[in-house]
Amino acid sequence: MTPTILLDLDGTLVDSVPDLHAALDRMLLGQGLGPLSRAEATAMIGDGVKVLVERAFSARGRVATAADVAAYMDDYEANAAAATIPFVGIPEALAEMAAAGWRLAVCTNKPERAARSLLAELGLTAHFAAVGGGDSYPVKKPDPGHVLATLAAAGGAPGHAVMVGDHANDMLSGRAAGLPVVFCAWGYGRAAMAGDAPVAASPADLLGVVTSVLRGSGATLTR
Repeated sequence: MTPTILLDLDGTLVDSVPDLHAALDRMLLGQGLGPLSRAEATAMIGDGVKVLVERAFSARGRVATAADVAAYMDDYEANAAAATIPFVGIPEALAEMAAAGWRLAVCTNKPERAARSLLAELGLTAHFAAVGGGDSYPVKKPDPGHVLATLAAAGGAPGHAVMVGDHANDMLSGRAAGLPVVFCAWGYGRAAMAGDAPVAASPADLLGVVTSVLRGSGATLTR
């Protein structure tokens, strides 16, 4: 079976903090609240849009409403690719992994429509057999059901897949789904989130690390 690599999006494939942060600031300033620092905004990313907005309001002493979440999503989606770019080396790494025999899929807590739109804007869509967003299934990371559903949508299977990401949710959901995991050192997550997972220091290291992890699990890479 062709093995699959499931990749997180924000902080793993793309540096999306500039646009996520800008949309948060527009929302907060529009309600007379103070803006966030980049460090504050970055620390809030990883658990989906609803939690992101809730954290932003909480940091300014307010409680977010469903209307706030919807308004943020509308504004963010309209500006999601204004300053967001792939991390240096990611387009090359994706092409290299595909050429080496990997099937690729995105497993992200970002809503699916926003994820697909961003991938299209950045010219990355063709690399992926599936995109599993935070609203694609009844559950999202760190629930392993999100990983397994995305894997199935990509035509892959446990025992022949690896989960790659920069956040504790990626490590937790991948392991709970029975997959080996790889932590991305260039992302937004703290180094401690890797636990005992193998670490890819840069996108250029991804192919070597995921191939080593797959072989260590007893599976083989076929083209």
